[in-house]
Amino acid sequence: MMNPAWTHKIRVGTCNWADHTDFYPPSLRPTERLGYYARHFSVVEVDSTFYHLQPARNFAAWAARTPPDFVFDVKAYRELTWHDRQEPSADTFERFGESLRPLHEAGKLRAVLFQFPPWFTNQPQHREYLATCAEFLPDQTIAVEFRHRSWLAPEAREETLELLRDLGYVHVMVDEPQIGTGSVPPVVAVTNPRLAIVRFHGRNRQKWYARTASSGERFDYLYRREELAEWLPAIADVAAQAGEVHLLLNNNRANYAVRNAKDLQSLLGQPVTPLESEEGERLL
Repeated sequence: MMNPAWTHKIRVGTCNWADHTDFYPPSLRPTERLGYYARHFSVVEVDSTFYHLQPARNFAAWAARTPPDFVFDVKAYRELTWHDRQEPSADTFERFGESLRPLHEAGKLRAVLFQFPPWFTNQPQHREYLATCAEFLPDQTIAVEFRHRSWLAPEAREETLELLRDLGYVHVMVDEPQIGTGSVPPVVAVTNPRLAIVRFHGRNRQKWYARTASSGERFDYLYRREELAEWLPAIADVAAQAGEVHLLLNNNRANYAVRNAKDLQSLLGQPVTPLESEEGERLL
């Protein structure tokens, strides 16, 4: 049972705001979309930072376009998470960290998400690298999502969680298809008492490993309410331990993330801002 006293610390949102084109009124300019999004949700994950190093002015603009109590999680640039299959340079870390400064100074940056690829396996070199991330980003809360089962298999689970606790990192819990080594089990654990994060990737088993599938096809999945409700006991558990909880929908296909984010708000007993047409008619 969800304790009503905990619901205020649970933030529900999506992994980016740009993909949900049908969510926004057609007359809305692109620069107005984030402000509109913030009327419905209190947190968003910035994933454009994974693909390109963003200028600091972008973060300053995003901070200015959102309410004072709105917060961001920012995805680390791909070089920093070994997606290029080599250890990143100190210069890349410095440039990335400097770009975040306006959002950090506005008090709106909650976490920097390091989502590592399946080839970032549990081995000494990679465990050592984890410790260096905090050295380059000493002022930031670092969240880690693994995508290789070796980190969270039963025989390695406690060692991995203890490493994250020692580093002060947030263990990112995931909901995703459970097939093969390129998926990780939904291990429920709080490793930093300030923050807990759950990312919902959908359960599209058919496209999870398809080489021809785009990211949109891979995450093409609309959760049923009862599937999301399965997470309520775990969410209550982590909410009792963490100062803040982020529930982020990454099934960014056909506005599924927005729909499921509102489902979660409803299941949690939180207010759900209705969608409206251009004429102000309620759509949801």
